[in-house]
Amino acid sequence: MDRTLKTLVTGANRGLGLETARQLLARGDRVVATCRQPGKATALNALAGEYPGRLHVLPLDVAEPASHAELVRELPLVLGAQGRLDMLVNNAGVLHSGERFGRLEAGNLDHSFRVNATGPLLLTQALAPLLADGAKVVNLSSRLGSIGSTGRFGTPSYNMAKAALNMATVLMAHALAGRGIVVFAISPGWVRTDMGGSDAEVAPEDAVAGVLRQADALGTADSGRFIGTDGRDIPW
Repeated sequence: MDRTLKTLVTGANRGLGLETARQLLARGDRVVATCRQPGKATALNALAGEYPGRLHVLPLDVAEPASHAELVRELPLVLGAQGRLDMLVNNAGVLHSGERFGRLEAGNLDHSFRVNATGPLLLTQALAPLLADGAKVVNLSSRLGSIGSTGRFGTPSYNMAKAALNMATVLMAHALAGRGIVVFAISPGWVRTDMGGSDAEVAPEDAVAGVLRQADALGTADSGRFIGTDGRDIPW
């Protein structure tokens, strides 16, 4: 029986998603990497060439439920008829920069919630039948979504959506508890990616290593937590 772990990563064309796919492959796992435009995902496609048969790239727009349904239809072709996912990494996200109080736009708020909060919730719901009992669902959140830690006005659409993702994490933990599926939200820190910028404190390699270390370590008693890569709880 093939017990190679199988993980689906969203937003895998760059940044933390790409690094997550790279580290999972390096340790011997199989990966389904998704992004909106696979044809333009140069680095991801190059990685697929390095790991033939172990990395499959599929299209997914996390903001569109119709795209979720199409992914669910395609996955059995990749996983096999009885194949199941051992881990889902809800990584895809968006941050609208330059937002100022007095000039906020409904479109940015709506888009941020669809990508950062409702998208991961609805995608996990759609993929639930394909998750193995005891699987892990990793929601990439942010300390900016911590209401208790908020000390200034900034990036409101992102902050609010990540706070909503944290609530969705707790709700999903309850919904999937009967199958032993562990759902948790984790902040990777301020990471040097296109989103985080060049002044960020954490290298992508270190952030992903921390996320995967926690994913490997957490058990059912940890489901519903919001933590950092050090395993410590972050205030809601």
